[in-house]
Amino acid sequence: MNRKRRLKSSLMPAGLCLLLALPFGNPTAQESQLPTIGGAGGGLISGKLESDIGEQVMISIRRSTPRITDPLVYDYLTAIIYRLVPSAPLQDRNLTLTLIDNPGINAFAVPGGIVGVNGGLFLSAATEQQFASVLAHELAHLSQRHFARRMEQQEANAPLAMAGMIAGIILSAATQSDIGIAAIAGSQAMAVQNMLAYSRAHEQEADRVGLDILANAGMDPRGMPEMFEILMRENRLQGNRVPEYLSTHPLTQSRVSDTLNRAEQYPKKTIGDSLEYHLIRSRLQARYTSSPQVAIDTFEAYLEKSNPARSEAIRYGLAVAYLRNNQPEKAINLLQELLEQQPERITFQVTLAEALLGNNQIEEARKLLKSALGRNPGNYPISYQLAETELAAGRGSAAAQLLKDLTRDMPKQEHLWLKLADAEGLARNIVGVHRARAEYDVLMGDLEAAQRQLRQAQEKLSAGSPERQIVTERLAEITRRLNSRRNG
Repeated sequence: MNRKRRLKSSLMPAGLCLLLALPFGNPTAQESQLPTIGGAGGGLISGKLESDIGEQVMISIRRSTPRITDPLVYDYLTAIIYRLVPSAPLQDRNLTLTLIDNPGINAFAVPGGIVGVNGGLFLSAATEQQFASVLAHELAHLSQRHFARRMEQQEANAPLAMAGMIAGIILSAATQSDIGIAAIAGSQAMAVQNMLAYSRAHEQEADRVGLDILANAGMDPRGMPEMFEILMRENRLQGNRVPEYLSTHPLTQSRVSDTLNRAEQYPKKTIGDSLEYHLIRSRLQARYTSSPQVAIDTFEAYLEKSNPARSEAIRYGLAVAYLRNNQPEKAINLLQELLEQQPERITFQVTLAEALLGNNQIEEARKLLKSALGRNPGNYPISYQLAETELAAGRGSAAAQLLKDLTRDMPKQEHLWLKLADAEGLARNIVGVHRARAEYDVLMGDLEAAQRQLRQAQEKLSAGSPERQIVTERLAEITRRLNSRRNG
């Protein structure tokens, strides 16, 4: 199926709603009723300022945190968020998604509509309902504008300075290291500690709103208490080492019980998981296993214990493990069998093309993907894998056109701009290389480098040409932003 991309792109670590989990006001009053949505946020912290904070956080994430750029994983995350968003009482539904490449349990939401998850969340959530419950919880934090309201309560006088602190906390949680500690030193660290100390009321509020989001989206609210039980179990198993998620989302047995009681009040329905969730989960299991061979052994053991006729996700995981272990022929055989059963499954098509490319069957991969793209115009995973195939075939111009379409749809995916620069270079379009590199530099927060790239592009274009006019306008915009930064 052709999943629409209506959310802005990116990916981030899962430190579930780091700052959006911050508390405010009277905990007792909050426990008794939900606040008026947006009623307390909008004074000191405007929507524009939240957007600016979010942009600075994303720059820090892009610079410092390994992220998953796998189009299949990202496309699934976009699809599940898109399913939940219509049921979330958000004032601004323009979201930026980011996936952190870390096997730990974590997720977060920060000002500016940024929602991020760790790859490890897929591993810990055994069902799609459990996984969705974490996302619903984060959307609830955003909808209640917890961060803005807490900042207003404290009358913070340097909200933009908070961006570095937020990013530092997220980075520390996501990487399980001290990489972000420098960003939250001194008085800022104390301010964050004070905020987090009051977060239970916000967490309960986000639980309640999140349950409504799940139910209204046609998903099972019982997935939330089930996920909480998983987190509690992880907490007990890890002893003194608290899971990253729980370090920013305090969880008690009473909260688990409260959520379970509330979930049971919704009508009971049998809601099954999508196959796609379990395919993506298997894909990430193969990614995070200690070695490709261990992944192969693990999926083969799973397969022996299951009914082969109902084991698509296991067989798919085994195919991905073969591919990671440089055994594309075995992967091809498995994926062709899966496609015979479900010939329109995009995940199978894209992964088969990936295996064919790994086996140097470039034209076969190209034919498969061109056919799939004809049936699913604009699909991200198909388009990206076809661009990779065109690059492998030395067709730079064809790859560049595909990537231009993708960057138009997802302008905040910096890896797409880098890939576009590669394609333009192969096509010997030097101006295109400079323009793509400039957009990459902007996303990385290096406006000076972007300015240099655009000036070099400008110099190579004839006066009065339409492309020179476009480059000149973009250069002027970047220069204005750079001057504003220097003067501000």
